[in-house]
Amino acid sequence: MLERVASPSPVAGPRWLLDPRTADEDGVVGAGADLEAPTLVAAYRNGVFPWPHEGLPLLWFSPDPRAVIDPRGIHVSRSLRARLRTCGWTTTMDRDLPGVMAACAERDDTWITPAMRRAYHRLWDLGWARSLEVWEDGHLVGGVYGVQVGAVLTGESMFHRRTDASKVALVDLCSRLAAAGGGLLDVQLPTPHLRSLGAVTVPREEFLATLALLRDRPCRPVAGELPVRRLVATRVPAGRGAAA
Repeated sequence: MLERVASPSPVAGPRWLLDPRTADEDGVVGAGADLEAPTLVAAYRNGVFPWPHEGLPLLWFSPDPRAVIDPRGIHVSRSLRARLRTCGWTTTMDRDLPGVMAACAERDDTWITPAMRRAYHRLWDLGWARSLEVWEDGHLVGGVYGVQVGAVLTGESMFHRRTDASKVALVDLCSRLAAAGGGLLDVQLPTPHLRSLGAVTVPREEFLATLALLRDRPCRPVAGELPVRRLVATRVPAGRGAAA
């Protein structure tokens, strides 16, 4: 029987009310609060996430529009398909969130503060935070982490130490989510990198309605080590070109 990620542990009710419908034109819902597990779980269940900015109180966001990827509609280009076929990498889920977060924070302008790392490590211990690791001969070469509420996973950051390793992480994460009944990968804000993988933007109200439908749906992806070569057969969505 395949090993699956842990079910999340119950958390207490939050002390803070973070209502996405109060967001300003920049998507800011509020400032302050804390990074305790009940606050974070309630925030993600309501489509809100923290984004620290140096010199300011902790800011909470719910952007409009919101960038999302349908796990069944991930786009795999010809060059990425070749990488999957030949790289020999493997992946795991929830094996090393601390390592993934540390790698994501290896940049001069990182917003992944020590307080953020401690908070998400705690969420990981409780079964709410998720990580997807890409391995090459036992070395961590790519990955992504985020928070899962029901059948929605919100990606927070990704990294790569080999060409295409972050893309492989996202494709693998979508495959595991889709196979477990996951309904949505929330990537928060659009970037050219994410658009190349199939990300689209939807109005905040549409995102919140979808989140409300999916946030209590059970979804426990496979956690064990799998070869990325299995992803070569991932389809290109209708209407999308296969060029790199």
